[in-house]
Amino acid sequence: MPELFPRLVSPESRLALVVGDEPWTYRELAGAALRHADRVEGSGVRPGDRIAVWAHPTPSTAAAILGNMTAGAVTVLLSPKLGTQELAHIVHDASPRLAFSDSGHPTPHDVEGIVCLRERYDAHAGSLGSLIVDDNAALILYTSGTTGPPKGAVITRRNIATNLDALNKTWEWTDRDTVVHSLPWIHVHGLVLGLFGSLRVGGALHHVPRFTPRGVAAALTDPRHEQTLLFAVPTMYHRLAEAAESDAALVEALRRPRLLISGSAGLSLREHGRIHRLTGRGVHERYGLTETLINCGVPASRAPTPGFVGPPLPGVELILVDDERGRIDAHDDEAIGEIVVRSPSVFAGYLNRPDATAEVLDEEGWFYTGDLATRAEDGSIRILGRRSTDLIKTGGYRVGAGEIEACLLDHPAVAEVAVVGAPDDDLGQRIVAFVVVRSGGGIDHTRSLIDFVAERLSPHKRPRDIRLVRQLPRNAMGKVQKKQLVDV
Repeated sequence: MPELFPRLVSPESRLALVVGDEPWTYRELAGAALRHADRVEGSGVRPGDRIAVWAHPTPSTAAAILGNMTAGAVTVLLSPKLGTQELAHIVHDASPRLAFSDSGHPTPHDVEGIVCLRERYDAHAGSLGSLIVDDNAALILYTSGTTGPPKGAVITRRNIATNLDALNKTWEWTDRDTVVHSLPWIHVHGLVLGLFGSLRVGGALHHVPRFTPRGVAAALTDPRHEQTLLFAVPTMYHRLAEAAESDAALVEALRRPRLLISGSAGLSLREHGRIHRLTGRGVHERYGLTETLINCGVPASRAPTPGFVGPPLPGVELILVDDERGRIDAHDDEAIGEIVVRSPSVFAGYLNRPDATAEVLDEEGWFYTGDLATRAEDGSIRILGRRSTDLIKTGGYRVGAGEIEACLLDHPAVAEVAVVGAPDDDLGQRIVAFVVVRSGGGIDHTRSLIDFVAERLSPHKRPRDIRLVRQLPRNAMGKVQKKQLVDV
């Protein structure tokens, strides 16, 4: 399709978006986006300029993002849970001309050159006009690295369109489908797949602002929806299974969707088994990264195989390489290699970081993911984890250990620290910090260190467990041996 969202070009009264109890039609969404675009252009924003958007999951936020695209501006997503240190870094790095929030989110007083547009854009009839699929940037999504502050991944309109079209084929996704999810709009899963994917096919999104099993069940059984897809992360499936074991109505609701889809982290074999025992159906997994969007997915035509994220999507080239970046051709589910991908969905690079881009994206367009996997005879991929232990997947979030370590080292009582991910039945991994206290720098309670991180970074990045140790295990070169800590 030449247009990114064809149904918004000639909008109608068909349902496009439900957030909580608030429904918006395509006509209303297009009209609100146009009003936002007019305001943006009137503020002197030009194509290619950046606009920060606080990612509150509301119809007005969706309209603002679409309006930015209409004006040719690039949206920089800001999590409502950002700490002051993170926000200052992103604003400095992205240099947005304006900031939008429909929830009165305050603009920090110590940040210059950022204006908060707090008005609510009332919907009115209108046509959004044509949003052509091209190589212009649409989004900048900040992703936590394993060393240093977050980097801004530049995602183009073509990245989005080609990836969603591949998922449409894989999941047989059509305008009859309503996606139900309770995911934040700051990530690929909630925003690009959930919102943009629904608009791309001309279907609808039903967003549950605060995740509860009962809220998800109500959305799945909403009589306005002809058929549904459920998008969730492993933590949510764990909690849904827990609740469903004593709630027959929730079991029936989980049997309704055409597909149950999980991503952002691997769904454990135990949770696969629980969902199947409760509902008689499997969960379709997929695999992707912010920088590449989605690379693999279990097709709708196949029964899920627990532990596997499916074959590469149409248009995605995927290879495994060894430590010297030599190709591994085995299809035996035993040979382990790093996943490397090439596709039209691979990002344009990191904002202001050509050095970081060159580390992961070679001159031939191959992106080195850092993820280890095996490949089965049918081409399905089984993810084994990171080359490094420094990327932690907790509650559906990807968290860089280095950022938390740097924050804790700002505490006057902390001499050394190493952060790792430990297995957790609910979160997938919980963040554990091993801390060496400075001489004479007593800590009344480890809770003070947890609160210290939660105040400065997003709450989901706080350690769940602080362990005070006399020293950290190191090798002869002085490098901390995190593998020993993970095994503690």
